[in-house]
Amino acid sequence: MSQIRAENLSKFYPVALKEPGFVGTIRHFFKRKYRQVEAVRDVSFQIAPGEVVGFLGPNGAGKTTTLKLLSGLIYPSVGRVEVAGHQPFKREYAFLRKITLVMGNKQQLIWDLPAADSFRVNAAVYEIPEPEFKKRVAELSEMLSLEGKLNQPVRKLSLGERMKAELLAALLHRPQVLFLDEPTLGLDVNAQVAVREFLRAYNQRYQATILLTSHYMADITALCERVLMIHRGGLIYDGGLEGLLKRFAPYREVRLQLGQPIARARLEQFGEVRAWEGLEARLLLRREDLVPLVGRMLQELPIDDLEVREPAIEEVIGQVFANSSLMAEG
Repeated sequence: MSQIRAENLSKFYPVALKEPGFVGTIRHFFKRKYRQVEAVRDVSFQIAPGEVVGFLGPNGAGKTTTLKLLSGLIYPSVGRVEVAGHQPFKREYAFLRKITLVMGNKQQLIWDLPAADSFRVNAAVYEIPEPEFKKRVAELSEMLSLEGKLNQPVRKLSLGERMKAELLAALLHRPQVLFLDEPTLGLDVNAQVAVREFLRAYNQRYQATILLTSHYMADITALCERVLMIHRGGLIYDGGLEGLLKRFAPYREVRLQLGQPIARARLEQFGEVRAWEGLEARLLLRREDLVPLVGRMLQELPIDDLEVREPAIEEVIGQVFANSSLMAEG
């Protein structure tokens, strides 16, 4: 059973074209020409109830458009989408009670009023009885460490506290499906960790389904076992983080602690030297060559210590989006 299902989902936008100069302006006014932009192209995936899935892609890849399609803010041009048993674009009341969309660069709280006042507005919209409203606010504020902050004007809260209050407002109706678009955007490290811990606890307590986009890979690695990767509107990967490394990182990272200085050229005989300073070096070796090359290193180089590890996930993601040949394979 799927909580979220997208089948051949596409969204196209007509964009007006205009030639430069006065003549171009006149032609644009009387006989406008358009080109079609594919924001999302033939995307299909399923997400099970209670699953936390990361949604990765560079700026302009189609992540936010996909979230808007799934939450019913815009209609799909082609394809079918179902969320919590509903077609989102119909925006039925029963559907809206089951989902929430949080965007890190948008806010719903009223700037000059205490967050508690905005919560009461949401409670009225979702018809939450007063006793249940108080119980939920108390529970969520404790989980988010917001006790004593909710009666201050929102403008006087720190950025981290405002983001936590935004999450509280968005989750007051206890949705089954959370669409989170950069929820830790701009937050300091401590605030990011607090938001991640809250989302993990909320998922475990209520078995909520979460689709999370973030440019902070720590968000993804901390919360998600599965990731979807989108590029130029198309889905290029759907699987685990470990599988992402195996597919898009055909190498391993070898860190060396040398016993004495050596020439860089000696290291370059074994692999790509990514860092070299003093007696420490970092090389990239292809997976299929790893065992024989490490054996040679130990025999031929003055090594005090050697460590083999997977490359950092941030490095892998950056390589994927920078390498057009990898995109073609996806």
